[in-house]
Amino acid sequence: MSELTVDFQNVYNGPGVPEESQFQTWAQAAWLEQNPSEVTIRIVGIDESQALNSQYRGKDKPTNVLSFPFEAPAGITMPVAGDLVICAPVVEDEAREQLKEPSTHWAHMVVHGMLHLQGYDHIDDEDAEAMEALEIRLLAQFGFGNPYAAEETVKDS
Repeated sequence: MSELTVDFQNVYNGPGVPEESQFQTWAQAAWLEQNPSEVTIRIVGIDESQALNSQYRGKDKPTNVLSFPFEAPAGITMPVAGDLVICAPVVEDEAREQLKEPSTHWAHMVVHGMLHLQGYDHIDDEDAEAMEALEIRLLAQFGFGNPYAAEETVKDS
């Protein structure tokens, strides 16, 4: 694991957002690349999340985390992983609905987004299983349980 610089932007005016140092710790743990890099983590409200999700994914609703990997122009190398945009109200609502501690769910969103910035995805079942296993392992470093097991428990009840 190499050094990761985290640029933190909190433009959400509401409660529940963890301390900046937590975001730095979670992002650093999920940075698996060998080269140093930089990521911007931006905490937003419903309107900004919905606008970005609509513009870039064609889904006219807010979402928990959006990942924007940095794509440098040909011939230019820059140590930038990309941007994560995390919607505070969605994360807080999901944590409540899934009966999770908010900090656990915040950590999951950061780890999940960081893995997307490094090329992981969950489009097909095999890739999803690999990504989820890595998320579970990374979150366990912080004493957090399997975020998918908790979700399945809530769905079944």
